[in-house]
Amino acid sequence: MKPVYLDYAATTPVDERVLQAMLPYFTEQFGNPSSVYGLGREAKQAVASARAQVAELLQAEPEEIFFTSGGSESDNWVLKGMAFALRRAGKGCHIITSSVEHHAVLNACAWLEQQGFAVTYLPVDAAGRVQLQQVKEAVREDTILVSIMTANNEVGTIEPIAEIGAFLQAAGIFFHTDAVQAAGHIPLSVSELHVDALSLSGHKLYGPKGIGALYLRRGFQPDALVHGGSQERGQRAGTENTAGIVGLGQAAVLAREELAAEWERLSALRDWFIAEIKTIPGSWLNGDAEYRLPGNVNFGIEGIAQDTLLIRLDMAGFAVSAGSACSAGSLEPSHVLRAMGQTPEQAASALRITLGRFTRRDDLVQLLQTIRQAVTAIRAQVSAK
Repeated sequence: MKPVYLDYAATTPVDERVLQAMLPYFTEQFGNPSSVYGLGREAKQAVASARAQVAELLQAEPEEIFFTSGGSESDNWVLKGMAFALRRAGKGCHIITSSVEHHAVLNACAWLEQQGFAVTYLPVDAAGRVQLQQVKEAVREDTILVSIMTANNEVGTIEPIAEIGAFLQAAGIFFHTDAVQAAGHIPLSVSELHVDALSLSGHKLYGPKGIGALYLRRGFQPDALVHGGSQERGQRAGTENTAGIVGLGQAAVLAREELAAEWERLSALRDWFIAEIKTIPGSWLNGDAEYRLPGNVNFGIEGIAQDTLLIRLDMAGFAVSAGSACSAGSLEPSHVLRAMGQTPEQAASALRITLGRFTRRDDLVQLLQTIRQAVTAIRAQVSAK
């Protein structure tokens, strides 16, 4: 049986149309975008075109898009760069984030605490959502920056970014959102979200790994994270990854063109799958049932350890996960599920199944059958002891 890939939140395969757009920039169009001769000018134009394509996906301006190596760099750059720039300007030293952020944000905030910044980690409700009132209550006179993810990478919960952004914009507080899981999968408009910065990553929307982008509203200039040449308008040094940038641009085009249809298709598959999972005795859904990414299904089953079920599913040819790929191998329960109020035992039963562009209903029918068989077998073994 051909392996069935159902871990699109961890990474997506490069779309064939994206690959074809990239290939020339590995071979005959290999020029350095900073070079003044023909090959360089062609590469520079390709980078400019991709910048406009990514901007269109976010309804931003091309000059507000900066290319990075991925979501983690984008998060680190904007958090560290803006924190130091704003503190130096005498604005303050207090940062607000949530307790369910990706570790790229949480670990960057922990590092900033070591540099003398104060960080407030907001709690979430049982569905993983941050409440606007909690943001309002956490804001202080010295609050300079707030970072709340658009959608959670583990449980798929979509946060009330537009509401939070409107409040922070009126308060004059810089607002960043990690949209790595959301970009290309749900509609995003930086003006409607009222965000000053947004991170995204190519390999989460059928582009290549090693390329990402940071949207930065015109007028803001964080301290540089990577020093060197004058690339990215002097903000981020290093010879541009032209092929990767072209791939991200093409991935953004496809995502924008196909978003509505794919959102509808995946949401229908997700809802059907969730309904079927709920027929398994002792099962529950993790994350918000309404405000949820179209391809995310995260659930637990009472008495079924995630590692035991994962091994059985892997042996049956299904690629699924227990949560964030960045935390794979960790012995600690998911920080997201723990923040949502789950016990260590509940968190240790969570399974994340994420659907994508190449997922078909037949794949999920087979998976459901395998899960039911595995749960029955595991429970029989436990009862026999």
